[in-house]
Amino acid sequence: MSTHVFGVRHHGPGSARSLLDALERLAPDIVLIEGPPEGDALVALAGHAQMRPPVAMLVYAPDDPSDASYYPFARFSPEWQAIHYALGRDLPIRFMDLPLANRIALRRREREEASEHTAPDASSAEDDGAEPSAEPAEPWRGDPLALIAQAAGYEDSERWWEHMVEERRDTESLFDGIRTVMTALREQVEGELAQDPPILERYREAAMRKILRATEKEGFARIAVVCGAWHVPALEQRPKQSEDNRLLKGLPKVKTTATWVPWTYGRLSYHSGYGAGIGSPGWYDHLWSRSGDVATPWLIKVAQAFRAEGLDISSAHVIESVRLAETLAAMRARPLPSLAELNDATQTVMLFGESAPMQLIHARLIVGERLGQVPESTPATPLQEDLRAQQRRLRLKPSASDQSLVLDLRKPNDLARSHLLHRLRLLDVPWGRNGGREAGKGTFKESWRLKWEPDFEVALIEAGRWGNSIAQAATTAVVQEARRREDIGQLAALARQALLADLGEAIEPVIEQLQARAALAADVLVLMQAVPELARLARYGDVRKTALERVDTLLDGLLARIFIGLPNACSGLNEEAAETLFEHIQGVHEGLRLLDDTRLQAQWQHTLSQLADTQSLQGIIRGRCCRLLLDTGAMDEEDAARQLGLALSRGNVPGQSAAWLDGFLRDSGQLLIHDHALWQLVDQWVCQLPEETFMQVIPLLRRTFSSFETAERRQMGERVKRGPVALGSTHDHPGAFDRARAEATLPLLSRLLGLEDGE
Repeated sequence: MSTHVFGVRHHGPGSARSLLDALERLAPDIVLIEGPPEGDALVALAGHAQMRPPVAMLVYAPDDPSDASYYPFARFSPEWQAIHYALGRDLPIRFMDLPLANRIALRRREREEASEHTAPDASSAEDDGAEPSAEPAEPWRGDPLALIAQAAGYEDSERWWEHMVEERRDTESLFDGIRTVMTALREQVEGELAQDPPILERYREAAMRKILRATEKEGFARIAVVCGAWHVPALEQRPKQSEDNRLLKGLPKVKTTATWVPWTYGRLSYHSGYGAGIGSPGWYDHLWSRSGDVATPWLIKVAQAFRAEGLDISSAHVIESVRLAETLAAMRARPLPSLAELNDATQTVMLFGESAPMQLIHARLIVGERLGQVPESTPATPLQEDLRAQQRRLRLKPSASDQSLVLDLRKPNDLARSHLLHRLRLLDVPWGRNGGREAGKGTFKESWRLKWEPDFEVALIEAGRWGNSIAQAATTAVVQEARRREDIGQLAALARQALLADLGEAIEPVIEQLQARAALAADVLVLMQAVPELARLARYGDVRKTALERVDTLLDGLLARIFIGLPNACSGLNEEAAETLFEHIQGVHEGLRLLDDTRLQAQWQHTLSQLADTQSLQGIIRGRCCRLLLDTGAMDEEDAARQLGLALSRGNVPGQSAAWLDGFLRDSGQLLIHDHALWQLVDQWVCQLPEETFMQVIPLLRRTFSSFETAERRQMGERVKRGPVALGSTHDHPGAFDRARAEATLPLLSRLLGLEDGE
């Protein structure tokens, strides 16, 4: 009997290639792979025809699915290749590690102990590979390989490992070298720390040894063990069995469930926060798929990506980039170009030194956008099955890339897609983001950005407590959320979300809660928060084919209370409270415009007139009310100019005048540009301000003008540059008629039209 331990790097293509060669030479009788033992029941699915990596083994606690761990695999992962090697030869496969039943229980115990001193961590899920990050604060959990990399003259261990292991072609003595290096490294690190490894690491390695001993007792002639290179010395230089048994005895455990879920290359990268990740999964995939020249095919992919974005990249660019990459590799004493040389050549030859387009190559090729697939027979919750069925029926295929989707709500299939995406958002599965009506295309258009994330699988498992279908779970979740919320603005928004998701059974309970909260609310500002969302409900209910008669009654009651109580609510406000009220007034105004109710709009205009004429109110409130009255036609331009003149008169405090101007002009520079009289009034007011007062009101004026579009500010700057003399000329006044200039064009017009002189 012989046991052979192969130390690999998780997700390393060179490690995978070397491992396959070693397994062919060894011809083992059983393969042990570092990973959760809960995965033993799932390993057969890895060979299914529908299984396409990247995928991840998900192990979670059914009583709290957020307590979950992932074990990802790419097609270039050594563990994945070891699984397929064994499956292809009908060899037994076993995972060896500390069971997740124990690890999750240990995490819970740690959180309970930590909660006695500090607030508990809100996030309990972790991404496990074969090298999970347990105690990141410990020096042990740093990067021990950095010591070797620095000694070899490399800036980081990533580059050192790539050059020494992943890019090499001779595999005969690779694993012996890894064993020697890791043994010396562990002795050095442990000696420098002068302490035992972190407790979780001790548990894990003890559990690995326990499974290995049990396998050896079964009498297999040749045992192949595939594990992270760091663990090789711990599996070959074993302590007594009694020590491991004593360490593992009495560990807490919980019930767990395991399944396969799709994964993405983005989640394999360091940027995803995955502890055992790699910085360039797309590049590693390329290395795995190419046994000979890797530079030329890679640069062809780069050129194709640039061409797809409209960049002019020719074949000559590719040829010169290959030559430069090979030259750089030779100068750096590298046998073949690595990713660093290829990136340098790309930026130099194809981009002429420009660095910004390299971000495209990083996202699309170096990291990659590949999304895996699991078989339909994979164990799943009813909610996951329902989603997959709807995705097939509605032809909405999940993708790891960011995709744009525009829906026409008049089409049944697009309407059903909209309902599904909104329901998923209510279940904390934001597959579709930035949903909203597309500007300029009416109320029947919705635009979405779709991107599937692996974490959505866990969110679906968690949402299973609400029901066995997407519609049922979303309905229950909305009803429960409505009971929890106190703010009527949030309740109104929740009702609208339920409308967009076509959850008729959920809208009624939300409206009931909204009515109950509104009946008890005494603050007018609180009531105003609900108006915009309720107005959208009433306006777009018919488009969604949803009956919302009760919303109209609720709105009438809320608005009546707002019209009566708003003047008193505006009194005695400081600047911060006035700014908040400014937003609420604007929201109510926009909501009433959606309703298109003449009676309500007349009452609202009467309320705005009261506020505009009340001199004791904050200037920003009075200015906004005048502006809204002007926009609706309830105030003519002459009255608006009179109000502006009064607000900017010398008798007023400059700060209040600036606040009035802010309320009147904010977010609308066109009014100031095209109204000559208004421009003159503002210009004269600014010019007459003493320097000290001007410096005081500059911050408020800057806030007002910063709300204008860039083009509007440019036009104003050009107008000011012409000086005050030009302000009174006919050239500056678009409505003036210059007879002399007009008559000067008549001779030319006569000739163009073929008219005789004098006709």
